[in-house]
Amino acid sequence: MPTQQKWEADISKFLKGKTIKAVRYMSQDEKEQYMWDSRPLAIFFTDGSFIFPMADDEGNDGGALCTSSKELPVIPVMW
Repeated sequence: MPTQQKWEADISKFLKGKTIKAVRYMSQDEKEQYMWDSRPLAIFFTDGSFIFPMADDEGNDGGALCTSSKELPVIPVMW
């Protein structure tokens, strides 16, 4: 199993330097592709890659995001 340092290196390599192109909630069609109940926020980058939160490592559902913003402390999922 990879160590924390290995995960951090892989994640940094994937995310560092990316530019956000679009931010939106997953569509109904995208949600159904994953067979989820909820629609999480998805972040799309200019290089064509994307990220979105999941409820767990197994991808059982979309997840909410915690933020450092006092005005927006949580980015919820849509149902």
